[in-house]
Amino acid sequence: MSTPHQTAPEAATLMERILYEVKRVVVGQDRFLERVMVALLAQGHLLVEGVPGLAKTLTVRTLAATLRGSYKRIQFTPDLVPADLVGTRIYNQKTGEFGTTLGPVFANLLLADEINRAPAKVQSALLEVMQERQVTIAGEAHKVPTPFVVMATQNPIETEGTYPLPEAQVDRFMMKVLVDYPADEEEFVIVERVIGPPVTVEPVATTSQLAELQQECRKVYVDPSLISYAVKLVGATRRPQQHGLAELGKYLSFGASPRASISLVEASRALAYLRGRGYVLPEDLLALAADTLRHRLVLSYEALAEGLTADALIERVMARIPIPAKPMQHPQ
Repeated sequence: MSTPHQTAPEAATLMERILYEVKRVVVGQDRFLERVMVALLAQGHLLVEGVPGLAKTLTVRTLAATLRGSYKRIQFTPDLVPADLVGTRIYNQKTGEFGTTLGPVFANLLLADEINRAPAKVQSALLEVMQERQVTIAGEAHKVPTPFVVMATQNPIETEGTYPLPEAQVDRFMMKVLVDYPADEEEFVIVERVIGPPVTVEPVATTSQLAELQQECRKVYVDPSLISYAVKLVGATRRPQQHGLAELGKYLSFGASPRASISLVEASRALAYLRGRGYVLPEDLLALAADTLRHRLVLSYEALAEGLTADALIERVMARIPIPAKPMQHPQ
C-alpha cells in the first residue's frame, strides 16, 4: 500500500487481488469466500458447516499464503486435550527448568477442523482464546498474533462420536456459513485443476496491511436507522410477540443474544467496505442476517418436530420487520 490509510475503493481493489489469487486455486464457493473476507475485515470468527471435500481447508490455507500470514490446522478428535491447542509447560532435563511450549492456536489463520469431535473442555479452551485473544499457561499470559481469525468446521452428516457445541459458547462465532456442493460445471473445473499442474499462489498483502484495513473498516458509516433495524431483528427472536410474531414463540426456546446485533452491524460494515463503500446499506444487513443469527437460535422441540429450521424462522422475522429506507449516502 502506498498510502498510510486505505479508502474504501482502494481497500476493495486490494481485497479483489486477494480474492483473485484465492480463486486461482479454489473454484466457485463465491458466497463462502465473501463471508471469509468479511470475517477477516470485521475481526470475527467463522463457523462453517459442510460435508467433507468442499475446499474449506484449501480456502484458509490459500488465504494465509496470499496474506503472508501464519496458518495452522488442528484436527479435532475425542482424545484431544486443551494443552494440545494452547500449549503447556515442559521440563527440560538438561537445564533443570520448565519451558513453555506454545500450541498451534498461535497463528494468524487457524482452522479448527471438525470442532464438534472434541469434548467440551477442548472446545472451551479454543473459544476462550477466540474471545480473549490470549492464553494463560502456568499463570503467564501469552497474546496470540494479530490479526487472529478462527475458522471452525462441522460435519453435518455424522453424529456418532461428536459433541454438540454449547449454545453459550457458539455465540462467540460472528457467523455460521453453510457450504453446499458445487455445480456440475464448477466440479468439472475442480477436477481439471487437480489433475493439472499445481498453481503457485502469489502473496499480495501482508498481515500488517490487513490489520490496517481492519482499522479502516471500523470507520465505515452506519446510519442509526440500520442499527435500530438490526436490534429489532434480533429482539424479535427473543420477544416475538412484541413484534407481531406471537406464532413464533412456541418454536424458539431462546433467541439471539446482543452479540448478534453487534455481529450483524460489524459484518455489514465489513461487507460494505469490501464492496468499496464507506457507508452501510440495508441490503448489506439483509445479506448477512441469516449468517449471523442461525447459530444463535435455540429451537424448541415443537420446531424440531415440525421440521422447522433456524433459517426458516429467520425468514419469517425478516418478512415482518420493515426494512428501513436507504439512508443518505455518507461521504466516504
